[in-house]
Amino acid sequence: MNQKKKLKNAQCKRCLNKFKEKEIFTIQQFQYRKSPSYDWTKEFFDILKIGEWDSFCEDCIRYYGDVSNDVWIKYSTDSKS
Repeated sequence: MNQKKKLKNAQCKRCLNKFKEKEIFTIQQFQYRKSPSYDWTKEFFDILKIGEWDSFCEDCIRYYGDVSNDVWIKYSTDSKS
């Protein structure tokens, strides 16, 4: 019996496009960047109503990475003034 496993489709929370389950990105990807800290990142996304397990396509997770980094830079610069 040679059965093919069906790949489940996931849906990006931001753009609503569907993609293969193996191509899922979550905000957990950001725990590996140097700054901001992952705790700050979780708080930031919590404000946006985005959870750690929400699914995103590569383009949208990159977009959110850029946005969160820009906010972090402004936040950290403003707090030092």
